[in-house]
Amino acid sequence: MDRKIPTTMATQHPDNARAPYWKTNNDPFISTLDEIEECYRTYTDLGCQEYMWDWEGKYVDEGVVDKLFSLYHPYFSENQLGKDVFLTFRLPNIWYEKEYRIARAYIGILTFEELSRDLGLNSPPVFEVILPMTDEAQKMIYLKTTFRKIAKLKSQVFDETTEASDPSYLQVIPLIEGVPQLAASHNILMEYADLHQKEYGSKPSYLRPFIARSDPALNAGFIPATIAAKVALSEYYKFGQESGIAIFPIMGVGSLPFRGGLNPFTVSQFLDEYPGVRTVTLQSAFRYDYPLDSVKEAIHSLNRALPFTKPLTYTEEEIAMGERLAQLFSTIYQETVEEIADAINQISSHIPPRRERKLHIGLFGYSRGIGQKRLPRAISFTGALYSLGVPPELIAIGRGIEAAIKENLEDALFMFCRHLKEDLRHAGHYLNRENLRFFASGNPAWERILEDIIIAEKYFKLELGPVTTEHYLHRNIVSSIYFLTQEEKDISPYLFDAALLRRSLG
Repeated sequence: MDRKIPTTMATQHPDNARAPYWKTNNDPFISTLDEIEECYRTYTDLGCQEYMWDWEGKYVDEGVVDKLFSLYHPYFSENQLGKDVFLTFRLPNIWYEKEYRIARAYIGILTFEELSRDLGLNSPPVFEVILPMTDEAQKMIYLKTTFRKIAKLKSQVFDETTEASDPSYLQVIPLIEGVPQLAASHNILMEYADLHQKEYGSKPSYLRPFIARSDPALNAGFIPATIAAKVALSEYYKFGQESGIAIFPIMGVGSLPFRGGLNPFTVSQFLDEYPGVRTVTLQSAFRYDYPLDSVKEAIHSLNRALPFTKPLTYTEEEIAMGERLAQLFSTIYQETVEEIADAINQISSHIPPRRERKLHIGLFGYSRGIGQKRLPRAISFTGALYSLGVPPELIAIGRGIEAAIKENLEDALFMFCRHLKEDLRHAGHYLNRENLRFFASGNPAWERILEDIIIAEKYFKLELGPVTTEHYLHRNIVSSIYFLTQEEKDISPYLFDAALLRRSLG
């Protein structure tokens, strides 16, 4: 294979509390106009090798490559886009969101190729796209075939005689976002390889399957999301061995344990927890809520280590145990979250925006939910629960452990969740027990979360709660959030201050 696989992918996830280090007005909000400079700086300042340009559910600058080449031509003359550093489009899923924007993305990719070629730069500069919520291989093929049709139509309409790249060059990265979908993702890859063979006469030379950690956690809980990610990694490498296709898995992770737990202070733990991941997302909180020197050092460490971690593989028996564990924990988690969803939604609506997101309603997108309840997206969900003093990592943990012990799955739990104790300790520093008791007095679902904590503390011989000055300050702020919410007063400044202390909105 004659291309470089990037290891660190900066993304536009709006989870930062602080302003980016490069903004002069100290404003944490990152506008569409800011994202051109942000993209450039992730390459030059931080050493990230890839940047995700997100068309899904947010506004974007559709002329991104034109502007990068215009504003920063000397850099891209030396560091070729599409060869040395990478720009990857995350497309809307047209089976959930109207396809107005995907056609514009396609035309952009094709015109960027022309521009790059005319400037004597590497061409094509953009050749990979991410398909969110991938659940069928045919949808990946559909993106490739429609792109090829548009490329040929463009060439015919404009009577282009210059030799362009083969329009089948578009590579599709399947982003798999649910626990059931992750469990079945081996089959998606197998079917894709077969369809690719039929359509193009050969199998793809490589695949970069993208494992989500946030949405599986939102929908099924912390433990099921961890297990699903581990099983998917194992299955991808088995598929690679069977098919002869090179596999380079991507994992989408946030800074807090619930959303994957990768931040500049947890690189070693993450590498040990998820060996075999070849690319990780570095979301906004990772890049902006930690000391800049620590961020750069962490990215350097990831760039060096990720290509060489040895993937874990699980037997069919072990996978069956993992699936049963996930089922035990997710059932408890989902029942609980459905009963506390109103409180979560009440707080999440006040989480400050950090990007120009489109509304996830009607024609313009899609929302998440459990049972009959609609939920916010993962960052706001996580931020809301931390801001109430009840980190979501703690929901179902105690009852789930008891259920695992009853079914002789205790060893399997720690096989899949190597750093569970450390993750619970980290999340537990932001527990506000007083808030939880207040909630429990009016809703038995909160009382069951209190039971989870008591069981987990006894099992792990831990005392969850604040330890450092920052933890105690966070506890005090989220106490204020609770009381101000009861009086229907503005909580926005308090949400911001709490996020600063935990180094992430959610």
